[in-house]
Amino acid sequence: MAVKRVVANIAAPTLDEARRFYGDLLGMSVVMDLGWIITFAGPGTAPPQISVATEGGSGMPVPDISIEVDDLDEVHRRAVSAGTAIVYGPVNEPWGVRRFFLRDPFGGLVNILEH
Repeated sequence: MAVKRVVANIAAPTLDEARRFYGDLLGMSVVMDLGWIITFAGPGTAPPQISVATEGGSGMPVPDISIEVDDLDEVHRRAVSAGTAIVYGPVNEPWGVRRFFLRDPFGGLVNILEH
């Protein structure tokens, strides 16, 4: 037996904001759309991961989801342009990542990071 994928599921009253946030802002592609659930994915493949934490690091709360990107400054620029409130950062953390936190349209705390 092997875990092949871990997918975060976020409850939302509508999917339009999800398309704007995860599709337009973060550039993720819709890989499944059943009308009541949309699954977004980035390019490439990655091994399944799940993190368990008592805190989010640097005194921040544990984020609901972490998304690694290849151009943090571009995602930050797009978030600010879209009027998305930045909760924390951008900051270079002592453990080797550059990151910022923002809220998705459903109140979820999202950690955007770049190694």
